[in-house]
Amino acid sequence: MIKLTIDSLPVEVEEGTTVLEAAAALGIEIPTMCYLEGHTCHPSCMVCMVKDDGRGQFFPSCAMPVSEGMNITASSDEVLELRREALKLLLSDHVGDCEAPCTLTCPAGMDIPLMNRLIAGGEFAKALEVVHREIALPLVLGYICPAPCEKACRRKPIDGAVSICLLKRFTAQDAGRRNQNLKVEVIPSGKKIAIIGTGPAGLSAAYYLLRAGHECTLFDKNEQAGGAMRYSIPEEKLPREMLDAEIEGLRNMGAVFQLNFRITADVFENTILPDFDAVILASGKRNIQPVEDFGLIGDWGTDIADKKTLRTLRPGVFACGNMIREHEMAVRASAQGRIAATEVGIYLNTQLPVKKIHFNSAFGHLTHPEQQEYLKESHPAVPVEPDGGFLAGYQEKQAMAEASRCLHCDCRKPASCKLRIYSDQYGVNRKKHLGPDRNQLTKAIHHNLIVYEPEKCIRCGLCVEISAKEESLGLTYIGRGFNVRISVPFDETIAQALSKTAEACVIACPTGAMAFKKQEDRI
Repeated sequence: MIKLTIDSLPVEVEEGTTVLEAAAALGIEIPTMCYLEGHTCHPSCMVCMVKDDGRGQFFPSCAMPVSEGMNITASSDEVLELRREALKLLLSDHVGDCEAPCTLTCPAGMDIPLMNRLIAGGEFAKALEVVHREIALPLVLGYICPAPCEKACRRKPIDGAVSICLLKRFTAQDAGRRNQNLKVEVIPSGKKIAIIGTGPAGLSAAYYLLRAGHECTLFDKNEQAGGAMRYSIPEEKLPREMLDAEIEGLRNMGAVFQLNFRITADVFENTILPDFDAVILASGKRNIQPVEDFGLIGDWGTDIADKKTLRTLRPGVFACGNMIREHEMAVRASAQGRIAATEVGIYLNTQLPVKKIHFNSAFGHLTHPEQQEYLKESHPAVPVEPDGGFLAGYQEKQAMAEASRCLHCDCRKPASCKLRIYSDQYGVNRKKHLGPDRNQLTKAIHHNLIVYEPEKCIRCGLCVEISAKEESLGLTYIGRGFNVRISVPFDETIAQALSKTAEACVIACPTGAMAFKKQEDRI
């Protein structure tokens, strides 16, 4: 047995054990990308670096066997900086988006490419599930959202953007599908939330709070719910039956509406605050409902709530939507309603999913050759126009055809890509080592199960080793030095190379370079 210390902790392991394995025995996590248990270790990513204090040397822990008396540092600032630098170098020639431009531009951060793929495949109920993660009112917003996502769509300069807004609306058009999606079994929290205002922010907050098991009562001074969506937007732009359908869905989920109910300072102090565990102020522009009625007078300068948490200085009172900042887009106010609901959950120590902002790699505009690469996976037609016009929306076949125009420019492994996970964890600035030019993105799609994007590859070689064990052709290293790449030999297709081991290669791949065409694991 070999005795050594790692981060001042003693450990005893068998001879032949690597430093990486010894650290794991102590519960010390060292990041790895090119390492996979049971396979040959040939370090290339260098993100598992540690320091041998006895020798004053740094080395990759996955390849170094332990020796008697080693004194290893695995968590110092010096070591962490080396790992950070290794990640920057890996990103320097990485060509790929973690999130598609449309998702990044959407104020709610909706996973638009996944919605498109599901619609294109006829999985409409699953598509609505994806939409409802971030968009509480898809039916309404499908009429009135100005669609900033479509302006960012990479298909726009080719032959017109994908009609994302109409597709979002389509997922919720069918009443049966919509009502079924709203039937979510929840565990009652016993908490009561008051929401003042029934515009997009208030309704969205109610949707997410109800799904978390909270009781919600929405107050509005008007005779009908909907706020500015009902009283400021013309019927020809937003049919009232669609707004009513969204509101009725919330009622079916358990929302209680107290309409024609004016909140005065007295009512707020003596009725609302004592009877509810938390309050969300979503009553619209301040000239409509004076903030003084809620005991708020510019807690943060001219702001009545913290910009990130939406909390006011009054315990349990939150503000969102036009109460804190005028929003021209209902989708932005709706997104704030979701944030308010999340913050209420945190305040009440109840579980409500928190949408974390992750590291994002973005490579800019597509060149013409890259556009042709992306078009390989999409429908070649120009935008599909609804037969009955915009207000009528898509029928099923039209929606499927339009959704299939999506270029699939997002990463298919956004949650499992180790390059993204570690870049996020280590706070990496991906631009540090970028050169004036970048590699041209290509896609190998001639396989019924997987897609291979070589410009996302870190050349770890795991797929080469895995395929060599069972394939007659497999994958190999092509080129030398900085120009080396992993590809199919003899200019054959990826389908010929990976007839038996495609799934194993995808699972082993540490980035989004090799991924499954379908992403049901993300739903």
